[in-house]
Amino acid sequence: MENTKRVAFYTLGCKLNFSETSTIARNFSDEGFQKVPFEEKADIYVINTCSVTDNADKQFKQIVKKALKINDKAFIAAVGCYAQLKPEELAAVDGVDLVLGATEKFKITDYINDLSKNDMGEVHSCEIGEADFYVGSYSIGDRTRAFLKVQDGCDYKCTYCTIPLARGISRSDTMDNVLRNASEIAAKGIKEIVLTGVNIGDYGKGEFGNKKHEHTFLELVQNLDKVEGIERLRISSIEPNLLKNETIDFVATSKTFVPHFHIPLQSGSNTILKKMKRRYLRELYQNRVSKIREVMPDACIGVDVIVGFPGETDELFLETYHFLNDLDISYLHVFTYSERDDTEAAIMEGVVPANVRAKRSKMLRGLSVKKRRAFYEAQLNSSHTVLFESENKEGYIHGFTENYVKVKTPWNPELVNTLHPIHLTKIDEDGIVRFDFIEQPVFS
Repeated sequence: MENTKRVAFYTLGCKLNFSETSTIARNFSDEGFQKVPFEEKADIYVINTCSVTDNADKQFKQIVKKALKINDKAFIAAVGCYAQLKPEELAAVDGVDLVLGATEKFKITDYINDLSKNDMGEVHSCEIGEADFYVGSYSIGDRTRAFLKVQDGCDYKCTYCTIPLARGISRSDTMDNVLRNASEIAAKGIKEIVLTGVNIGDYGKGEFGNKKHEHTFLELVQNLDKVEGIERLRISSIEPNLLKNETIDFVATSKTFVPHFHIPLQSGSNTILKKMKRRYLRELYQNRVSKIREVMPDACIGVDVIVGFPGETDELFLETYHFLNDLDISYLHVFTYSERDDTEAAIMEGVVPANVRAKRSKMLRGLSVKKRRAFYEAQLNSSHTVLFESENKEGYIHGFTENYVKVKTPWNPELVNTLHPIHLTKIDEDGIVRFDFIEQPVFS
């Protein structure tokens, strides 16, 4: 083992990035590298970057510094969305040796011939139009759940978004491959799979940007529901216009899909939705929420929302605030709008001052706390199933019910990655729910 090269990974951004990092890590293992935690000394550090956060470059520089502090001779490689959008910027960061774009990241081991440091980062990145093939991936970092990638890229033209520039056209994994990956995950004893992609509701478009759908998202869900050995399937973020009533009805009766939806709204004002070039109006969004509530009254519904988009006046922001306040949802993910190069929104008039963006963001985060609390309160005195996580947090083990209520009980390692029927009793001071076991767990 003395000559085995050690590799460590750091992932920024979304669940999709986590699934891809895991796949890249398995490629390294296949080539004889030993994977170690990022905090340990490694010969190579691979950083999977994100372009969504405002301070992506700042975060990246901090992580490079951290790696070089552990081993100043380490070889540093950057992959991911930011590496595709701004390869030269990343290559110029002190200590970076290799930057790989969207098509190259899965072939990273081909580019690492010798590990000597470069004066300037070497860049291999394609024109994004060349990212027309699909690489399937899934993550297995946490023993309790895995992120399974089913789709990549996006054909939408939202005016604030760089993801089509970073990831290319919408394309999907084959049905056979998704089902094979799901079976592999189940065979590893993982209890929950989260479906992930850039625009998963668009699932079914062929590998080479073929606009024709080989399969629909509903067919994907129906087929996954039959895979043996999976206890839970969760749909991650899905566009409201692509979340069809048939899918909602299927989830309501499914044996494995859980009653939890995360549906991006972005704005509760039709004026702003049109400026964003979103593919729906607020009325459609309201219909989706009503439909879910009709067939799954206890479902958890999460919402993405952007504040401070150009042209968002106080009145238009209040439209969003009141729309969300009146909507029967469970929590919000609030994003403060930030300008992105090469997007339409970056040159729009009506720029909202940074302090106003911050204030609006704070208001919506406050609303999210209120919404989550009301959702948790509505679930008290009801029975659910919990899947326990693997971390000991200050003497407690945490878990999530099928409808995404976070619960806790005193730490017991034997509970990790097990499912139990529970009865929700009260909300603790930290906002996490306490419960009673319906049947006391028996350990062998």
